[in-house]
Amino acid sequence: MGSAIKNIGVQLLLDGVSDYLPMPLEVENKALDLDNDEAPVILTGSPSAPLVALAFKLEEGRYGQLTYMRIYSGTLRKGDTVFNTSNNKKVKIPRLVRMHSDEMQEVEEAKAGDIAAVFGVDCASGDTFTDGQVKYSMESMTVPEPVMSLAVTVKTKDSSGPFSKALNKFTKEDPTFRVSLDPESGQTIISGMGELHLDIYIERMKREYKVDCEVGKPRVNFREAITRKATFDYLHKKQSGGAGQFAKVSGYIEPLEEGSNSKFEFENAIIGMSIPSSFIPACEKGFQEAANSGSLIGHPVEGLRVVLTDGAAHAVDSSEMAFKLASLFAFRQAYHEARPVILEPIMDVQITAPQEFQGAIVGNINRRKGVIQNTETEGDDVVVHAHVPLNNMFGYSTDLRSMTQGKGEFTMEYLEHLPVPKEVQDELTETYQKSGSKRQAISL
Repeated sequence: MGSAIKNIGVQLLLDGVSDYLPMPLEVENKALDLDNDEAPVILTGSPSAPLVALAFKLEEGRYGQLTYMRIYSGTLRKGDTVFNTSNNKKVKIPRLVRMHSDEMQEVEEAKAGDIAAVFGVDCASGDTFTDGQVKYSMESMTVPEPVMSLAVTVKTKDSSGPFSKALNKFTKEDPTFRVSLDPESGQTIISGMGELHLDIYIERMKREYKVDCEVGKPRVNFREAITRKATFDYLHKKQSGGAGQFAKVSGYIEPLEEGSNSKFEFENAIIGMSIPSSFIPACEKGFQEAANSGSLIGHPVEGLRVVLTDGAAHAVDSSEMAFKLASLFAFRQAYHEARPVILEPIMDVQITAPQEFQGAIVGNINRRKGVIQNTETEGDDVVVHAHVPLNNMFGYSTDLRSMTQGKGEFTMEYLEHLPVPKEVQDELTETYQKSGSKRQAISL
């Protein structure tokens, strides 16, 4: 054990890094070629090669945001203009420094294998910078959707400023950390990749930003999806004295092909001008808004294609709003005919513990409706690999400590969304309908 603050074990650690870790040029680093469908490419690590650098840490300093960069290839010089492949923006490097603890050393350049810091660069953690000769990314541009959410409310007005500052910092640091506002309650919702992920950010808010806040119960981010094709033919007609509303849309909804990365696709297959082209974007927007909240439990619908095949318009009463509303109600008309299902996040869980606790670990995973993938031994330990619904993993760290006498550890990462069993879907749907009735009664 060591401590950087008390200077215990630091020299041994640095000696180990120097003696045992490979030199930068001895490691084969790979990047993703964004011009070639993210095909992997090997970086040479040469200072004369095209520049490829990764922003891996952001820090608020006295002079603004300080961005730490690892140079994987080429040379970064003070005054250079570099290209951020994550947002396609060019930025100039005004200052380049090498960090020694909390002290800075101004440098003119940083070569492949170096770690340097720059000022005045607005970016996010994980962004890749090049000199423009190549368009590479050190990380995949595909960011997984959050699987869990928490409602956070500040207790005092004094905490509002630091709270906003913390959220802004965290979203820049971590693309899997999301912030939104609940339109019904007005609460701030933070979303991430799991219970521990969000707990860490809550703790950082309190420790680093002195935010006094209340945290709600974790909520799993379910999804909804349709399982078959269903047609719609909806007429929206409203007359109230003056100009009315008239819009008719016809077509069908269907699930996207298995393996598709798209969440929503809209296709205008109308032959002719039964719906004027100026109203088609309003139709797409209406279907998209409807898909943001499925009618089973109010969660987003994904893997959906909407095909518009026909419709009708009125010379006076048709408008963008009329076609948007017609599309929204048409989706609801067809949704239940498409046999929707609820999808839940499945987590890839790996547990390591002494072999005598294997039976207890496997039994606990089975009770959580997990599926054991394999078990293997590593010395005196057993490693259990399982796929478990995230909704059943709450409190697992406490259970694992209890059943292994504090000797067990586990890792968990998102795998995929899969349909829930029918009895679980019925239970979730019933709970959502009851909560909806309560909200309606309160509003009345």
